[in-house]
Amino acid sequence: MGNFLAGKAVAVTGAGRGIGRAVALACAAEGASVVVNDHGVSVDGSSPTSGIADGVAKEIGAAGGTAVAVADDIATMAGGQRVVDVALAEYGRLDGVVCTAGILRERMLFNMSEEEWDPVLATHLKGTFTVFRAASAVMRAQRSGTLIGFTSGNHQGSVSQANYSAAKGGVISLVRSAALGLHKYGVTANAVAPVARTRMSEGVPVELKEIGDPEDVAALVVYLLSERARAERITGQVYTIAGPKIAVWAQPRELRAAYGEGPWTPDRIADFLPGTVGTDPMPMLAHLEAMAAAAAHGARPNA
Repeated sequence: MGNFLAGKAVAVTGAGRGIGRAVALACAAEGASVVVNDHGVSVDGSSPTSGIADGVAKEIGAAGGTAVAVADDIATMAGGQRVVDVALAEYGRLDGVVCTAGILRERMLFNMSEEEWDPVLATHLKGTFTVFRAASAVMRAQRSGTLIGFTSGNHQGSVSQANYSAAKGGVISLVRSAALGLHKYGVTANAVAPVARTRMSEGVPVELKEIGDPEDVAALVVYLLSERARAERITGQVYTIAGPKIAVWAQPRELRAAYGEGPWTPDRIADFLPGTVGTDPMPMLAHLEAMAAAAAHGARPNA
């Protein structure tokens, strides 16, 4: 047992499997008392079972740590509130929340149904909001605490997961808003965009060249929850961890601006914009075009 988080109480959603489980175990191993939350669903969000969270809580207890299980669905306001209420009832405080819970329902945008859109947004984005909402009220009163949301490199866009990408982009904006709104109360907020071997990453349709294990991600989360990260004033950041690599994402900002004279018309903009403001190329689009070109080149001999 370590002491990186000694005396702290931390709640982790999606803590029954994969990265969430690794985070819960790592927090407990570093001295934190943990609320293990998991609705216990499959990758697509079906078949909930409370046994998943119970199993991790028992695993922590068997290793000498302190944990309690909560199986509530954090896609509901009541579920997010209960995660926080249980932490307060069991430990008397809440120093950090880590929202890893997520599901996937992959479909091309032109085929995506409401039933494939809503649950993904509800679990990833609303599920982060419900826990952040309840936790931030407690942390504001404490004048301390840390919120950690989980995003993905797919916030840049995705070929066949528009729902997931939209949710993960929303998590980043939510984290940055929390960092700004809670700064004066001593509360920090950051996001992690992991690349790790999990049951969700197994379904990614492209090869992940840089990938690590859930334990790598857990180590970063423990650091972000710690007093050492608070001393460095780390807030409003998005970090990727992929095996040996740790990276920080840029803050959104205007890339380029130009000014014209007189009122704008479509014709004036058509003449003005391309040569002045221009575009900011999408790396993922360039990757797709390169793949398509390589495939076409390889197909020519058999044409």
